[in-house]
Amino acid sequence: MISDSAKSIRLEPLLYLILQLSVFFDYINGTPHSGLNEYMDTDRPYFDDINPRNVSTAADEPAILKCRVKNKGNRTVSWMRKRDLHILTTNIYTYTGDQRFSVLHPPGSEDWDLKIDYAQQRDSGVYECQVNTEPKINLAVSLEVNAGSNIRDKIPEHQYDTKAARAKILGSTEIHVKRDSTIAIACSVNTHALSVTWYHGVSVVDFDSQRGGISLETEKTDVGTTSRLMLTRASLRDSGNYTCIPMGAIPASVRVHVLTGEQPAAMQTSASCVLTPTAVYLTTAGLSILILLYWHQYSTISQTTSIHANRDMHHRRTYS
Repeated sequence: MISDSAKSIRLEPLLYLILQLSVFFDYINGTPHSGLNEYMDTDRPYFDDINPRNVSTAADEPAILKCRVKNKGNRTVSWMRKRDLHILTTNIYTYTGDQRFSVLHPPGSEDWDLKIDYAQQRDSGVYECQVNTEPKINLAVSLEVNAGSNIRDKIPEHQYDTKAARAKILGSTEIHVKRDSTIAIACSVNTHALSVTWYHGVSVVDFDSQRGGISLETEKTDVGTTSRLMLTRASLRDSGNYTCIPMGAIPASVRVHVLTGEQPAAMQTSASCVLTPTAVYLTTAGLSILILLYWHQYSTISQTTSIHANRDMHHRRTYS
């Protein structure tokens, strides 16, 4: 094997040709190299493939996909979801709005495990642990998530103690929004929650779905955690129950109604008591017309009565 110092040595043409042929045959055998320098690198990263390639878990349980990288050096380790080629993490950083995804990497270790909190059946599929060598190397892990029970069944009973940490929806627990507007929900937790997961019905909110327009903002304060969920371009299918589930705290829910009209019947006060400017105008005009008609009728009756009275008086004078 040629050492790194050989890079600066002028190789004889025959030796150089032999090395180039070696690179060529390695490429044919499926292990291509970027060039002579890459070929002479003996400290390339590789996977310590001792962990299972197939992982199975139940819905709403955490899923951990293991990846151990030897000789990482200054290379980057990433996790990619195969079905949509979405890069989920790079080193210890997460590049998805779905906060269920994180990397488990104890300092100084060779482990770069992908963790998915509250795994859902839609999370099933192939994930790749990648190292940005040249060429790139990857380790595929298949995840299968089986159907689970209701989400509240996963919360320990002791957490329902009145003194336990709990979430609270800021504002009303009934939200009415117009279609194509933005749904904004805020959840406050009276503790520093490690993570906050949002459910729509019994499914985790999918930040990477084709719907798009879903974002989550988490703020740490001195007294706790605030999580804000936003959905732009609201449609009728966004209606339903939304649940904020902080890790280690009692959840809180809010009901969202997406409306097709101006406002729902539940938001209106008594229709007989609320008059729009147009209704007021029409009512006033109608009353005015009725008064005029009444006045006209009254005047006509008065005139007719007066005429008859004059005729009677004239008749009496004539025959008296």
